[in-house]
Amino acid sequence: PSWDLEKLTEIINEQNLNPKYIVNTHWHDDHTRGNEELAKELSVKIVQHSDSHIKNDLTVSDGDSIKFGCSELAVYHTPGHSKDSICLVGDGKIFSGDTLFVGNCGRIDLPGGSAKELYHSLFDTIGNLDDNLVLYPGHDYGSAITTTIGREKQTNPVMQKMSEVEFVERMGG
Repeated sequence: PSWDLEKLTEIINEQNLNPKYIVNTHWHDDHTRGNEELAKELSVKIVQHSDSHIKNDLTVSDGDSIKFGCSELAVYHTPGHSKDSICLVGDGKIFSGDTLFVGNCGRIDLPGGSAKELYHSLFDTIGNLDDNLVLYPGHDYGSAITTTIGREKQTNPVMQKMSEVEFVERMGG
């Protein structure tokens, strides 16, 4: 959890990491609590999508890249769970926040949630990414901690072919 700053700091120190950013996949408190304290402690910048309404140092938009060391993450705006939801793709991995979970997707009943937007994020954005990308969701609600985009397309009920209307009805929105 984002608020377990002691655990995060312990991992950073154990792994001898030198973070440059705190990147939020969306504004919800379970992902952003403790941001400012940790950013101050580590002397790093907080990165958030430009649609976010919480404090940040840098904003990103769809198509941007976040560079750190020799690595780079591509930013995909994936609204639906929240207006500012993003996924980050790089080095054969996708960090999906609460847009896509193993076996499910993010809920839409919180402020800024939209079943219609989530449909397009799942089917038009994530659904068109490389099937071999390893999925790292924002929560481990599924039967496994990680999977691949291809596996989710095959097994995840919310990733099965359906119309926007069917998806919106399924999501209750």
